[in-house]
Amino acid sequence: MELALTDLTSLSFASKTAAGDGVAVVFAEEGPKLSPAAQDLDKKTKGILTKAVQITTFKGKKGTTVDVLAPQGVKFSRIVLVGLGKPASFGHEDWLNLGGTVRGQLTGQEGAAAHVYLETASGDVAPADVSAFALGAQLRGYTFEKYKSKTPKKNGNGAGDKALKKLVVHCGDPRAAGQAFAPDRAIVDGVHLARDLVNEPANVLGPAEFAARTKTLTKAGVQVEVLSEAALKKLGMGSLLAVGQGSERPSHVVVMQWKGAGPKGGAPIAIVGKGVTFDTGGISLKPAGGMEDMKGDMAGAACVVGLMQALAERKAKVNVVGVIGLTENMPGGNATRPGDVVTAMSGTTIEVLNTDAEGRMVLADCLWYAQEKFKPKAVINLATLTGAVMVALGKEHAGLFSNNDELSERLTAAGKETGEQLWRLPLGPKYDKMIESKVADIKNTGGKWGGSISAAQFLQRFVKEGTPWAHLDIAGTAMSSVDSDINRSWGSGFGVRLLDRLIKDHYERR
Repeated sequence: MELALTDLTSLSFASKTAAGDGVAVVFAEEGPKLSPAAQDLDKKTKGILTKAVQITTFKGKKGTTVDVLAPQGVKFSRIVLVGLGKPASFGHEDWLNLGGTVRGQLTGQEGAAAHVYLETASGDVAPADVSAFALGAQLRGYTFEKYKSKTPKKNGNGAGDKALKKLVVHCGDPRAAGQAFAPDRAIVDGVHLARDLVNEPANVLGPAEFAARTKTLTKAGVQVEVLSEAALKKLGMGSLLAVGQGSERPSHVVVMQWKGAGPKGGAPIAIVGKGVTFDTGGISLKPAGGMEDMKGDMAGAACVVGLMQALAERKAKVNVVGVIGLTENMPGGNATRPGDVVTAMSGTTIEVLNTDAEGRMVLADCLWYAQEKFKPKAVINLATLTGAVMVALGKEHAGLFSNNDELSERLTAAGKETGEQLWRLPLGPKYDKMIESKVADIKNTGGKWGGSISAAQFLQRFVKEGTPWAHLDIAGTAMSSVDSDINRSWGSGFGVRLLDRLIKDHYERR
């Protein structure tokens, strides 16, 4: 599997006194109060930063900048002064976003190298915060230009010759910063891999092609098994197969195992992802407007693959199994019809009232398979499941549903730490009645109201009693995502950093 790159060929850490050329980035707190490196450059350039501050509205507020071109007295072709605001109150997400903000300012048109002198007005930045800054810069650098035929002369991934290639972060303890960033390099690869998968067009990335790409995870030590359509029929996955039977492309399930904790690590955590590589809605055809976005209806599966890559690359001491259901929902002559009744792997019968409520049917069999096969200590599934969750939460939070308060609280905390935020929504017996069917055990839609809740209630029918479970509805956060400090891509890779943090904080062996 080709891992996506930022436009950087080198990111490193160096002492604050190391020499540099190209672009210099220095900082100021509110006031403005210049950092020591900014004061030094101001002195060497005979007060050019002071003059620039005086003739602009720059006050050192968070995220604001002053850009000085061709400063005399130094080797740098450009100096960027960035406001920190009040860094004493910064958390992980603040340093992460600052890295993205700075990366966005480095257009690369003035030089191939940039030197960031990361410090506050009062001194050094902690190594963990330097690492978060570097992570943000790497995430912001992602681009997907694979299908652009007219691009500048390339340096390997679509960037022109004048694009920034080398980023050096100068800090108080470069060795400690490098050690802190080592696992974050794996996170970058995992997020970018998930973004690549989501951004691919559906004519290139069907179920078989997606499954084939997962095979290269074996290079990192992940065990990968691809279950064919014949194997799915033998297992009785009638719910998943019903979704894909209108497509000429066969459905697949991919099972990925990372055994980083070994036999003593106990039962794995199971992460399950919806992988509908294109969703027309089937016979219940979607409106034409915006249907092109449905190439991203496999973002849950993409997150699972990206997470497995990150865990394996950083050698996480944890046992995790990833299960993704890959299918295409098309209105072919053999497509499932509204009113059909199908039987899931669990034996549950499902009345299909709307073939566009297909993701839950894919997940139903994958959830059951993961529990039957691996007896996991907890199960988390991700899916671009409902438009209803965007009505409720917009694109700022993913919906969280869970049968376990502890798991829910852990996920919410991980979301706050990483900035991939969740909001818990209710489950309950009265909502469960919404999916009762007159002709089968359940129906696949609960009607107009509370659509994200009734979808979650459907999934809960396939969670075994006593198994801690959480469902993340990422329809608003994983594709067609809002531009942020750390992402300007259509696909965000949402969930990789969130779940990696959850696993790191609560499930890895110490």
